[in-house]
Amino acid sequence: MTDPELIARILGGLTGVVGVAVCLGYGLWRFLALALSAAWAAFRTEPPGGNDPRITPYTGPEPARPAYWSGQMWLDARFAGQAAALTVRYLLTRHWLGLVVRRRLLQGRNGQTGELAANGFGRLLLRLLAPGTALAALLSALLASVLLAGVALFFAVELALVALAALAAVLAGRAAERLWKLALGIRMKCPYPGCYRPFPLAVHLCPGCGAAHRELRPGAFGALRHVCRCGKALPSTLMTGRRGLAARCPHCDRNLPPAVGTTRVVHLPLIGGTSAGKTMLLAAMLDGLRSWSHESGLTVEYASPDDLREANTLGQSLNRTGWALKTQGGQPRALMLLVGHGRRRRLLYLYDPMGESFRDADTTRGQGYLAHADGVLLVTDVLAAPVVRRALHAGDTERAEAARPADLGPVETYAGFTGELQGLGGRRGRLPVATVVTKRDALDRLDSLPRPAEPVEAWLAEIGLDELVRALGHDFAAARYWVVSARAATGAGALDSERRRAAEPVLWLLSRTGLRVGGLVRDRPDAQARRDTRARRDTEGAQDVRDVQDAQVGHGEERSNTP
Repeated sequence: MTDPELIARILGGLTGVVGVAVCLGYGLWRFLALALSAAWAAFRTEPPGGNDPRITPYTGPEPARPAYWSGQMWLDARFAGQAAALTVRYLLTRHWLGLVVRRRLLQGRNGQTGELAANGFGRLLLRLLAPGTALAALLSALLASVLLAGVALFFAVELALVALAALAAVLAGRAAERLWKLALGIRMKCPYPGCYRPFPLAVHLCPGCGAAHRELRPGAFGALRHVCRCGKALPSTLMTGRRGLAARCPHCDRNLPPAVGTTRVVHLPLIGGTSAGKTMLLAAMLDGLRSWSHESGLTVEYASPDDLREANTLGQSLNRTGWALKTQGGQPRALMLLVGHGRRRRLLYLYDPMGESFRDADTTRGQGYLAHADGVLLVTDVLAAPVVRRALHAGDTERAEAARPADLGPVETYAGFTGELQGLGGRRGRLPVATVVTKRDALDRLDSLPRPAEPVEAWLAEIGLDELVRALGHDFAAARYWVVSARAATGAGALDSERRRAAEPVLWLLSRTGLRVGGLVRDRPDAQARRDTRARRDTEGAQDVRDVQDAQVGHGEERSNTP
């Protein structure tokens, strides 16, 4: 072996030994430490709390910040990988090969300090170490890249698991809320005229800045909470407290009662002709529910301040004049009550439309709330029926006119809305109907007709309205009948028995939805009905005097939030 070959072998072996030693003893760990530090720095906001150019501001319609796991987490992971790769590249090309090897060792300078060696032997020795150092840099970069790739793969798997866990939490939160609503029969509908539209999720307002959040549910903005742009954390599910936020209808942007979305809604329209006594009956029902709440486990409260004001206005009008003002306007706003018994509650929507709303198919079709009806309160003024009017004698005719009969008879009113009810909702055959014969105080004074008595459907058939009874029994899933004097159930000196009877149709319809109030609705025997009739006759004269006195004084009974 010639001397040059031996020298080459010796130098090659020395280079390999130096390269491996420097790589394992220092270079590899230096590469890993700096690369991991750079990757970790990519997850920090610079400056803390300030605007980081790596964070892309969300400019969508929802005033919330997207959840970290839904997007920014992957961007940070990409930035971390890029930072680690750029660090390895910089250390290899710029620092080790460019600075340490080329500018220092090959120039006879110290690799760390850059100082020139004091003599020629020192400079020669440093130049001999340059190839080994370059080899160490290459080996360190290669091994560090392999190890960093393994770390990146492991980290990517962890991020995927985090994203899957968050997605599972989102799906579980939505499914739990959905199943809870299905189990309780909660379907949200707007109570306002011109809307009446269903919606899966209300618009919730941030209590900090008032921003409207349309997607406040588990999703890309958070599984358990959303963070508003103002920094306020908002609960994203009913279970975590979303029910405490103010809500609006997503279609008409009007305020909704707090119970919407947490309580099953029961829609009950009052159907009857003009002057049939719908508004008077509505007032009597409110007073009757209040009376029942004092004597039983029934709880009743108004769903919003607007409902309280509306009920107070109605009560004051009745106390002043003894009559309710004629319903004005187009479509009605639902009067909303929270009715509960035991642990169950219902959000009751009571609709009191104008009698003119059911004159023909077109106007009836415009009553969109009928599509959501859970039952029907059919307000029946038998004094408007032609067959009844023909049976009246001369004196009774004047008494009937004084009672302000409706413009349409009950058969005509029913025929005008029943077909459209089926067309709008498609489920008339599954609905119950509570038929309430009004103006019993006037009927009791008529000698031409038999006195109203139980069973009411038999009495209706006796006075010639058997066609109506047969139609109701055929078209609806269940039908019950009451005869009520709304005048005797409202105002000063109202009879508690008449108040409670006026509320029984509502309680019966609520019991059909699962609210356990059926025990409050009892069948009255004929003897009890006759006693109630005598008591009502004895108090009618005194009641009329008190009504006149109340009208002179102008005093109105103010309702509290609990009726």
